[in-house]
Amino acid sequence: MTSNVARIFETMEYGPASESDKEAMAWLEKRRNHVGIFIGGRFVKAHGKETLHVTSPADGRNLGSIAIANEEDVDDAVFAARGAQEKWAALSGFKRHQYLYALYRAIEKNSRLFAVLESLDNGKSIRETRDIDVKLAARHFRYHAGLAQIADQEFPDHEAQGVVGQIIPWNFPLLMLAWKVAPALATGNTVVLKPAEQTSMTALLFAEICREVDLPPGVVNIVTGDGSTGALITAHKDINKIAFTGSTEVGRIIREATAGTGKGLTLELGGKSPFIVFDDADLDTAVEGVVDAIWFNQGQVCCGGSRLLVQESVHDKFIEKLKRRMDTLRIGHPLEKNIDMGAVIDQTQQERIAGFVAEAREEGADVYQVSTCPTNGSYYPPTLVTNVSTSHRIVQEEVFGPVLTAMSFRTFEEAIALANNTKFGLAASVWTESQSKANEVTARLKCGVVWRNSTNLFDATCGFGGNKESGFGREGGKEGLLSYLKPKSEKGLPDADVSAPRRDFESVDNPLIDQTPKMFIGGAEARPDSGYSLHVVNDDGVSVGQIGAGSRKDIRNAVEAARKAEGWANMTNDNKGQVLRFIAERLQSRYGEFAGRLQVLTGMTQAQAFEEVDQSLAALFNYAAWAENYEGRVHQPPTRAIVPTLNEPIGIIGITCPNEKPLLSMVTMMSAAIAAGNRVVMVPSEKYPLLATDLYQVLRTSDVPGGVVNIITGGREELTKTLADHLEVDAVWYHGSAEGSVAVETLAARGNLKQTWVNCGKAFDWDHLSGKGAKELMHRATQVKNIWTPWGEGIGPK
Repeated sequence: MTSNVARIFETMEYGPASESDKEAMAWLEKRRNHVGIFIGGRFVKAHGKETLHVTSPADGRNLGSIAIANEEDVDDAVFAARGAQEKWAALSGFKRHQYLYALYRAIEKNSRLFAVLESLDNGKSIRETRDIDVKLAARHFRYHAGLAQIADQEFPDHEAQGVVGQIIPWNFPLLMLAWKVAPALATGNTVVLKPAEQTSMTALLFAEICREVDLPPGVVNIVTGDGSTGALITAHKDINKIAFTGSTEVGRIIREATAGTGKGLTLELGGKSPFIVFDDADLDTAVEGVVDAIWFNQGQVCCGGSRLLVQESVHDKFIEKLKRRMDTLRIGHPLEKNIDMGAVIDQTQQERIAGFVAEAREEGADVYQVSTCPTNGSYYPPTLVTNVSTSHRIVQEEVFGPVLTAMSFRTFEEAIALANNTKFGLAASVWTESQSKANEVTARLKCGVVWRNSTNLFDATCGFGGNKESGFGREGGKEGLLSYLKPKSEKGLPDADVSAPRRDFESVDNPLIDQTPKMFIGGAEARPDSGYSLHVVNDDGVSVGQIGAGSRKDIRNAVEAARKAEGWANMTNDNKGQVLRFIAERLQSRYGEFAGRLQVLTGMTQAQAFEEVDQSLAALFNYAAWAENYEGRVHQPPTRAIVPTLNEPIGIIGITCPNEKPLLSMVTMMSAAIAAGNRVVMVPSEKYPLLATDLYQVLRTSDVPGGVVNIITGGREELTKTLADHLEVDAVWYHGSAEGSVAVETLAARGNLKQTWVNCGKAFDWDHLSGKGAKELMHRATQVKNIWTPWGEGIGPK
């Protein structure tokens, strides 16, 4: 005994400390012959006869089977959700609060069973499932229980989306369920949720606790299955919103499948997040940060810090420290309490990761791996890949495994350029002792979450989500809650006027004086590249002017001008507001001209024309006020950190204007977009484009920097498709036909997965959006960045 103790003290080896799986295996055994799905408050046998075997990635043990829900099953689930939704939404916030709090308590009471099931099913360590996943899942239900009580007060002009289809991934099965279900229920929605086929067990356990707390039947429905089941949910006509977390490739498919349907859509997709270490950082703490950033959950984290960028002066020293720390990492069975890393999800993923690393080796990269790694399961060792460049696929593509690439940088500017050199925009981690440097880097990083001197921090109070090809929308916090609501003003909208403009004319107004306006690009007029012009004909058959016929090249030139005007985003809010007031002043000085133009083009009365000009002036002043007051908030999670939330511009927005209220709708969308710091390329109303060309002089004399507002006249559908297809356009707002809405969202999916706001052939209430509904439009014109800032001593990763 003495010799054994002495040997242990000498070697400092870890002894076995395995978590018992007895209760979890008993739970699984009890359900082995009862493969069912959860619909209408009870488990039912699936109509589909096919099943999937579930095995543990750590040792290949058979954990049971799940049903593959078919079309009939999904129909039943949606029918149950639809039947329950109206009553659930009609409950008081207090009552929904009670139900959500009961779910929180039930998760707590079953926390160890949830943790062990998750480790068996997913392969992640029991320390992570026990101390992170389950606790955070419970926290989401507790937090959203409170939000359920105050949602009507926080968002008084909104209502539930209705029935929500939710599709979650295998890397955080229970936590992703909580991220999706809790806010949906808090806001009065009912859900049809599909867990990942590899990791459905904790979702089925959650279904049991829904029944235990007496949640009304149909409020939560869980259908298991593979991608075919997910596709049925996505395509279902009676689902009002889709919330998806997973790969960018599948996100594209979902965006295209929902194109033009009017369904709400939240996509939380892949990432390739930079981990930036400056030479003034605490290097030892930063090394621990790297461990947490990329080897947490075997690197199967969408926001994992997989791109290490280290300042050249400390690069070699840091890499040496990192390799020494890698050598101490322990990889083993996930139920062993003393391991750092468990198994990846399955052999297919293991082979995918190995393929990336093998390709990097062939391209000349250096690979350093931990030498000890189990071979009797789906394990992959922690891996560091150096001697790479930005052209390597392993640097650009998401590996989704425990693989870190490392590069050096010399200057501050180079660090930012390298960090932003990716199609993704999910998260970033910045390590420096300089507060001013951290502030500057944070502001210029193009992503949705930034961690300062920390990484992979999450809480229910703080929204999470990305930009670019990392998706859109937020999960968590009040910003996440908003995605499960819709403005009441969008209910029962009339059909839009999508009639084609007249081109034939019986007479010409001022035939001898050619005043054909050009395009408005970069703050100046430019001749249309096509060399063609189009007559603008009013309802009386009189040609009242001509416009240039815009082309693809004109759109290209306008987008380039908008790109060069990026500095507008950095203007102070006060300056943006003042520019909008200058536009209003110049518009006021030409009040009679615009009113007269409205009368001639549309045939409206003088009183109606005066009213629309007045409303347009009011809209400009309204959005000037919002430019100065649409501010973020500061979250206070229950950790030693504060999390400022900034409302940032989306970038370049392509705007296609409707025929309804042609001056007001155009001014409203332009004002909202530039008030938030965006630049715009606008295609004016196809029937009434001269209102936009009359605006050129107003814009030129209003201190609007060149390129902030660009206007291309011509065919609405052709020009909009070019905007939707352009890789440097970040969002498209389209108001036209139902078919055009489908085309815009389809092209957005196939390109850079840009954000969209389409009308699906309906006419929006511009009186509302220009006035009391301005906040709704400001929300569409911005994206949220959450900045985690730990405070106090010992602020490194925990």
